[in-house]
Amino acid sequence: MNKEIKLSLVYRDMWQSSGRYVPRVDQLKEVAPAIIRMGCFDRVETNGGAFEQVNLLFGENPNKAVREWTAPFHKAGIQTHMLERGLNGLRMNPVPADVRELMYKVKKAQGTDISRSFCGLNDHRNLKLSVEYAKKAGMISQVALSITNSPVHTVDYYMGVVDHVVEYGCDEICLKDMAGIGRPSFLGELVRRIKTKYPHIKVQYHGHTGPGFSPASMLEVARAGADYLDCAVEPLSWGKVHPDVITIREMLKADGFLVKDLDMDAYMEVRSLTQKFIDDFLGYWIDPNNSHMSSLLVGCGLPGGMMGSMMADLQGVHGAINAGLRKQGKPELTLDQLMVKLFQEVEYVWPRLGYPPLVTPFSQYTKNTAILNLMNVLQGKPRWTNIDKDTWNMILGKMGQLPGQLAPEIVELAKEKGLEFYTGNPQDAFPDELPKFRQMMKEEGWDEGQDQEELFEFAMHERQYRDYRSGVAKARFNEDLEARKAKAGAPVVITRPVVEMPKFDVEKILSDNPGATPLQAPVKGQVLWQVDVADKSCAPAVGTEVKAGETVGYIQAFYGMEPMVAAVGGRIVAVCSQQGDKVEKNEITAFIK
Repeated sequence: MNKEIKLSLVYRDMWQSSGRYVPRVDQLKEVAPAIIRMGCFDRVETNGGAFEQVNLLFGENPNKAVREWTAPFHKAGIQTHMLERGLNGLRMNPVPADVRELMYKVKKAQGTDISRSFCGLNDHRNLKLSVEYAKKAGMISQVALSITNSPVHTVDYYMGVVDHVVEYGCDEICLKDMAGIGRPSFLGELVRRIKTKYPHIKVQYHGHTGPGFSPASMLEVARAGADYLDCAVEPLSWGKVHPDVITIREMLKADGFLVKDLDMDAYMEVRSLTQKFIDDFLGYWIDPNNSHMSSLLVGCGLPGGMMGSMMADLQGVHGAINAGLRKQGKPELTLDQLMVKLFQEVEYVWPRLGYPPLVTPFSQYTKNTAILNLMNVLQGKPRWTNIDKDTWNMILGKMGQLPGQLAPEIVELAKEKGLEFYTGNPQDAFPDELPKFRQMMKEEGWDEGQDQEELFEFAMHERQYRDYRSGVAKARFNEDLEARKAKAGAPVVITRPVVEMPKFDVEKILSDNPGATPLQAPVKGQVLWQVDVADKSCAPAVGTEVKAGETVGYIQAFYGMEPMVAAVGGRIVAVCSQQGDKVEKNEITAFIK
């Protein structure tokens, strides 16, 4: 009998790879019955990744969303799976072990069956607790290999990771081909090796279509013994997202595989509802270029889902770069020329940073470094002049072991700055924090919630959770939506609740924190706590530790970026400017004590 290939609909990632937001819980509940009636899916990816944060940014409760979204699939016998980032959990920076453990208990209780866990560096140490905690909570543990194409990422390299995580007790392996640049024959050989050595391990393939390899890769991994393939549906399939289920089913059937029937009426309903959600409001954050595949992604290896934020970054620095070129008497660059130069800079930077797989958050670190390098080079300054704190943590080994060797100039630069390389287990550098968050919830008068889900959300996303509880998040989201509608020429219906946005009283801050030192803007310009200019929620959280002389953020001036450097070491006790705010020279952006 021919082998059956089972299909999974990555409905969360379809949206996450297209724009900033995912549908609201009422929309997800509306589309779930049609997805079930399609009849061809054994699994649906419902949550994880940025799903929790997105709901908080809406001003909505993500715990309610997960429970109500997973429920109909459970009733229909369809497994649900989430995506989590190993050491980073559901955020972009490392998470204490006790918060990580609570995550699995909460997500299992909320209705998530499978935890797809990945480490952007493929460091098995960061995945050990993911496997153990998932199994302890009663979930299926699926470890995802972050697939990329480089001299160090060989089949033997990946099998080394597989050997460790199978020893830890994982049930499944996923090939997470986040940029879609895995070569089909390579991926087929990797699956063949996994299945030969560990025949009891289920293998799932997840590939984005960006540069165009993924349908061929899907056929190769299926022939090599893969069990599950991730698919999308129109109008979000293809482009920078994932192949459409119709094409993949027909390809597999033609090759002799058994696949479940697809109800086309239900498919058309899912397609129609998805378009309805886009038209409702989600489309205001979707770059039209996301619908295009691009062979340019083959060389730089950046995930297709990053294209939208990357183009926003380039648009943000385009004027500053051209101003610098004019000052030097050099010809200006078009946005397309700048994009090609950025791709080339990523290709230059990536091997020198030790070939980190270009997946969240390391794709952002590499891209940010490339942008800063590009700006400096075009303004006649040396490369590596500006490297942000998170990228330094990656370089120094605080997030795991880099797959390749750092370039000598990076090692020398670290020595010049007096920075030390970390060789211990990354998790050990981040002590438990749940008692602290329990105490803060008690002080706020907040309940820990059903199955401690509110405690978990607060500990995982403190600042976004506070904004959600205060109503600031909903007000900010509605304000942004209205602005985008107005820009697009759509009629604007004001539904924003009356909520006081935070005002910063310097005297009160100093009264509450005597001796606090201001962090000031060195020049007039735009505050960039992170180089990704589109994200207004990326200011450092109160309590963040900084060191004297450390670059905490940047000011985008008309001629380029200037770092905001901490004059003293300590903790941030107040943040006075959000991402993208316009400030004057010497204006206070934060306080450190």
